[in-house]
Amino acid sequence: MATIYNSAYKVHVQETTESDVDNVNIEQGAMQVTDQALYMGFNGENVKVYPQSAIGQGLGWVRYNDTYWTSENKLPLLDGVEVVLSNNGGTVQRSHSGIDYYDTTNYKLTGEVLNNVYMLTIVFKASAPNANQTHLDVYIGEGDYRRLDVALMFAKGNDETQNFHNVYQYYVDQNFIDNGAQIKIMADGGNALVWDIIYFIQKTQSYA
Repeated sequence: MATIYNSAYKVHVQETTESDVDNVNIEQGAMQVTDQALYMGFNGENVKVYPQSAIGQGLGWVRYNDTYWTSENKLPLLDGVEVVLSNNGGTVQRSHSGIDYYDTTNYKLTGEVLNNVYMLTIVFKASAPNANQTHLDVYIGEGDYRRLDVALMFAKGNDETQNFHNVYQYYVDQNFIDNGAQIKIMADGGNALVWDIIYFIQKTQSYA
């Protein structure tokens, strides 16, 4: 059995709170501990040393399956009219408990900490009676995020069911934290119907 011995130095760690971590002067190698994490000063910032697991950083994924807009009750889109692509989260799957990235009551993407990064996958079915003249614009409809817009074309013909799948990557700014952001959809060139909506949201980078 290997010999167990003490390290040469006992490091004094300052006890503090999460809210005060960023208010302490940063010293290279100085350590702070809260009831949630251990931090160390490194290259001008306080770096979270522990926990580094995905659960500890709030990383993970959540899948929200809408159960309101179905094949029996389709979301109607009128030509040129913007609506919220709502998802009631009738069934939800999570990588682990205690995480949520979408408000199923107000139909908003949510974020807790500045500069956290997420990936959003949007899946739904749609059809259009004038397929060759109609397309769908799907976007995050708040501020600069409005530029995350994709135009989706109908390729299968009039009134044919088509599956759509698109991925968006976004970061969280202060306005996003304060107000959230809704996902919007608009038909252009004709009317359309949408149903079987799924949001798969993955938190890929965390600053807290």
